[in-house]
Amino acid sequence: MLSTRTSPLPSDLALVAVRTALAWIFIYYGAGKLFGSFNGPGIHRTALFFSNTAHLHPGGFFAVLGGVIEFGGGIALILGFGSRLAGLALFGDMVMAMITVTWANGINSASLTPGYELNMALGVLALVIAVFGAGRFSVDAIAERRVAAVEAWSAS
Repeated sequence: MLSTRTSPLPSDLALVAVRTALAWIFIYYGAGKLFGSFNGPGIHRTALFFSNTAHLHPGGFFAVLGGVIEFGGGIALILGFGSRLAGLALFGDMVMAMITVTWANGINSASLTPGYELNMALGVLALVIAVFGAGRFSVDAIAERRVAAVEAWSAS
């Protein structure tokens, strides 16, 4: 109960839970940016927001970039495919969101505009995946095992 070491199965299950939660959130927001799904703004309104509010120019480029990072990164996380790179990209996406939009509102905004608490939580969780990887229940782990088996076979 007081051990600081976590056994492999609970660690891998926790990574699956983090990946699943992050994947759903990022797919939701990325699909809203790219396709207007889930009553999202779509590319045009996202581009206008990025230009006018976030001061990112050209807004269309950053709208597509943000949408692809969030939507594609979410899909990569749920599969556990390229998860370290996806986690790093999503961390960067959340840092940019904090810098350009939510930082000025504080950690918990009293106004209708949100603070940076959600961006920070999502960014740090994405960083956990970037640092620790996706765990054994992932495409990354399957690929790693196959590469190791081929290397072992070719070495013998």
